[in-house]
Amino acid sequence: MFLVILPLIIVPLALTQTSSYLQAVNGITRLARQLLGFKLGELEKYANNQWSLLVDNNYAGRPEMVEAAKKAVEQYGRSILLSDTEIIFAIDNEGKLVMATADPKFLPAEIPPLMQILNKENQGLQTAAIGGEKRTFQSFYFTPFDWHILISEKEEVFFRDARNINIQTIISLNAAVIAAVLMLLLITKRLTNPLGRIVQSMESIIETADLSTKVDVEYDDETGILAQTFNKMTEELDRAYSQIKRYAFDAVLEGKKEERIRQIFQKYVPNNVIEKFFASPEKMLVGDNRKLSILFSDIRSFTTISEGLAPDDLVNSLNRYFSGQVDVIYNRKGIVDKYIGDAIMAIWGAPEKHEDDALQSVLSGLEMIESVKIFNVNQRKLGKCEFQVGIGLNFGEVTVGNIGSEHKMDYTVIGDAVNLASRMEGLTKTYQSDILISESLFDELRQTSPNSGLHYRLLDTVAVKGKTKGVRIFTVKKTLSIAEQKAWPVHNQGMKLYYTRSFSEAAQKFKEALSFLPKDFNAENLYNRCLEYASTPPPQDWNGVEIMKSK
Repeated sequence: MFLVILPLIIVPLALTQTSSYLQAVNGITRLARQLLGFKLGELEKYANNQWSLLVDNNYAGRPEMVEAAKKAVEQYGRSILLSDTEIIFAIDNEGKLVMATADPKFLPAEIPPLMQILNKENQGLQTAAIGGEKRTFQSFYFTPFDWHILISEKEEVFFRDARNINIQTIISLNAAVIAAVLMLLLITKRLTNPLGRIVQSMESIIETADLSTKVDVEYDDETGILAQTFNKMTEELDRAYSQIKRYAFDAVLEGKKEERIRQIFQKYVPNNVIEKFFASPEKMLVGDNRKLSILFSDIRSFTTISEGLAPDDLVNSLNRYFSGQVDVIYNRKGIVDKYIGDAIMAIWGAPEKHEDDALQSVLSGLEMIESVKIFNVNQRKLGKCEFQVGIGLNFGEVTVGNIGSEHKMDYTVIGDAVNLASRMEGLTKTYQSDILISESLFDELRQTSPNSGLHYRLLDTVAVKGKTKGVRIFTVKKTLSIAEQKAWPVHNQGMKLYYTRSFSEAAQKFKEALSFLPKDFNAENLYNRCLEYASTPPPQDWNGVEIMKSK
């Protein structure tokens, strides 16, 4: 009877254990493969988002911006690694390593077979020799960078859980066979019923894939040990499965969190500022009062220009113009607040404050004028209309933050200082100057950047529309011509005399400035004004303020 019953018990037990092992191994391997594929998909999606940002903002042709996007892909790859042995890397079509979260230490002979695998379609899960060891990987080809991007793991680590299950299954199976033989030797009937229930539990697990199913421990003997071992095996499998699900869930949450933050800032904040905020999401921008520098830039006679160009030519010209202007602003640590038709509004000092924000804003304005000159050279080559711009800057306290509704919000600044900056831009036409800065910005520059090397020329004191208090306005340059080096100091001396009501002496200074700069609009304008005031003095309460009738 022993020889008849023993095969009937051992054979089903062995088959059940083997089937359970195969199901468990397939399940673990499938989950590991799905997690690897999930991370690969997230990485591909992130890379596509980075490229879309470059394309949408016309940065795809700029090597430094493309390089920044590649660095962002690399950083994101590091953030989704789950083990020290996992490596994300990219190679180009020539087999050259172009990006890696850790050095894979390629051997020369490993590149050709790896490239053969990567050049095949629908590779799926692959294994190849990398760095002298077998690694399992999945990959995709990212066309914008011409990269093959791979997520790899050591083969022994990738299949470690499966091998552990194999060992545990072998141990469990051997224990079950030994227990069955011993129990059959002692008492066949006592052994038959518990083993039958164990087999039923195994079949239930295989059928339902419910690893939480437990086997009742009925006796403190071999069948009880078998039941405990089986429960331990299923418990470990269930724990591993839960851990994989938790890792996948955490990865999804992190991806959503990052995507949400990027959506908030990507339209108005440079990428390096975004990365700083990722480290401290709790410091998301809120309303704040602070002093900063504001710039307004506008294309003169834009309506006339737009009427003379076809729509596609107009859009093309504007895109190239904006590209050059925005590059200057970003390179000088500013941000573009908004586009207002053909005008640009930019700020320095928010969301990130620098000690030299005032100086950077003025240097940006001067370089924007130089950028327009380069743009116009290309326009002449294309036979298109040239652009002339006016730039106005102011420094003062504003309210800065996210303003709008839940459907549409803008990170912007508001306040009188913003309005005055806009007025400065408008006054460039009146005073026939490419750039004007306010008295408050001039004072800030004198205090924070006394050795900037900039040259200033006081043009007037004006009260812009809607205001009665006068504001002194200056034009500024990096370098002066020989004639300007002689004329500007004399002009500024004339302004001092003008404000002390010494109009005849001031007129002589402006006349002297005109001798160096014939037909200079501002020197001539002040010369004529002084002659008029010398013959017909202004009222005693005159403070040198000119009331502007328009912006």
